[in-house]
Amino acid sequence: MKNYFKQKFALSDKGAKDMMLAILAVVAANFALMFPVGLLYTFTGDYFAHSTEENIVLYVVGIGVCILLIAVTSVWQYNTTFLTTYIESGVRRINLAEKLRKLPLSFFAKRDLADLTGSIMGDAEALEHAGSHQIPQYYGSIISTIIVGISLFFMHPTMAVAAVWPLPISLLIVLTSKKVQNIFTRKQVAAKIDLNEGVQEFIETSRDLKSNNAEKAYLKGLFTKISILEKRQIFSELGAAMFVVTAQMLLKFGIATVALTGSVLLVDGKLTLMQFFCFLLVASRLYEPMAATLVNLAAIHALQVNVDRMSSISACEEQSGTEVFAPKGYDIVFENIGFSYEDGKTVLSDVSFVAKQGQVTALVGPSGGGKTTVSRLAARFWDADKGRITIGGTDVKSVDPETLLSAFSIVFQDVTLFNNTVMENIRVGRKGATDAEVLEAAKLAHCDEFVKELPEGYHTNIGENGSELSGGERQRISIARAFLKDAPIILLDEATASLDVENETMVQKALSTLIKNKTVLVIAHRMRTVAGADKVVVLSDGVVAEEGTPKELLQRGGKFAEMVHMQSVPDTGAFYG
Repeated sequence: MKNYFKQKFALSDKGAKDMMLAILAVVAANFALMFPVGLLYTFTGDYFAHSTEENIVLYVVGIGVCILLIAVTSVWQYNTTFLTTYIESGVRRINLAEKLRKLPLSFFAKRDLADLTGSIMGDAEALEHAGSHQIPQYYGSIISTIIVGISLFFMHPTMAVAAVWPLPISLLIVLTSKKVQNIFTRKQVAAKIDLNEGVQEFIETSRDLKSNNAEKAYLKGLFTKISILEKRQIFSELGAAMFVVTAQMLLKFGIATVALTGSVLLVDGKLTLMQFFCFLLVASRLYEPMAATLVNLAAIHALQVNVDRMSSISACEEQSGTEVFAPKGYDIVFENIGFSYEDGKTVLSDVSFVAKQGQVTALVGPSGGGKTTVSRLAARFWDADKGRITIGGTDVKSVDPETLLSAFSIVFQDVTLFNNTVMENIRVGRKGATDAEVLEAAKLAHCDEFVKELPEGYHTNIGENGSELSGGERQRISIARAFLKDAPIILLDEATASLDVENETMVQKALSTLIKNKTVLVIAHRMRTVAGADKVVVLSDGVVAEEGTPKELLQRGGKFAEMVHMQSVPDTGAFYG
């Protein structure tokens, strides 16, 4: 049973156990609500027998016991269905975050961020709501109803049939709606993701849309997505309502059949008045919770889509490896590397070269040639499909990704900053670094030139993704992080491609200090950026077209020389060394 709940509703071991306990609490609460019915039945019998005064103390005590039972079971139900569900929801979100942390970046390349956000927030919230309001109540009501239904057969089989016949038919009607509901729910979720993507894209590109007078046209499309989502939600609700309302209407016939059957049997002398009265009382309590159960069942059916989406994340294969990384040096060796993305398009087919420690190895070539992919494979953002990458003789696939990345400092072209101070944004490079160490790294990255102009210096909040800073200033903070981390391997991915001349000069000065005595991989389109590299590897169509020093490659007159000629860049003026 525990494993059933774990798989059915994406629960942890403790969550599944708590769910079973919550169901038991709901059963207890339902039976506590039946005690007043029994007390009323006893009182009615005594009333007709004119003996109520003799048992008045019993009724007073009975009322007290009923109130106490209802109070105790209600508190127990609340604690097991609500409080434990919220704890499980926290565990679920943490486990999901941990899972995402251990997945290769290829997973994120295949999943849209709006879709992932929907799983982390929307799907988790849906499971939380179902765990507290629907799942325990559904199973608890079913168990309670079965027990009460069986007990009715011991009292009077004919009347029991008259009372319970609508229950299995009503359940069957709602059960048959599962496929229909799943279709509607999937379309609703897809429309919601599409809308979230549109809103996110509008926020991110509003400046460009306004500058090109395209804002109205984009908003028109966004409003269309809102209308589509609204329609999908209406159809989803309608799809469930058609079955649930039909089943609930059928339950109403149960009271009618109890009354009609009881009347006939009462007239024929086959049923006593008190038995008739008892069945009417039970029927009034039997169908009301069952009507809510049918709604819960429909909600659980719709929940399956959310569970499947979260389970698909949990089922993804994690990257793993040893947490001990002690390479013999930091030479990076690529041996016959092949790699392709999800769409099956080959990016690298047979790439082999060595990036030596203490040297700058530049990766150049046309767009789509595989330069960025090679660097990402070295840092194990992805795993190669074939071949082997070693660092100091250690296969990167054998090392835990987080442990491996401790040896890398990466400066991306697109810098990600946080809505925090300059000091804390630099401290991202090494958690626990002192203020003095952060300031030293900032000076090496030439951050002082602009930080001293800020209102509160290094304690100035720089806004969402560094919105208060220029591109060059943001890039220098990224380099300061790399200085602070002081890792033996440096990856520079188009670190100066989008900068103006003044900022590029400042960044180049910072980089020339950063890369000393380290293994450096530089990805660049500007040939002047790599003119002073120790080695150039030209990647084209997923293979190494040529490699050598810049001078050697210029003399060969191959692809590198052609790229230099196209950019009209002389073979001097490097900033490395």
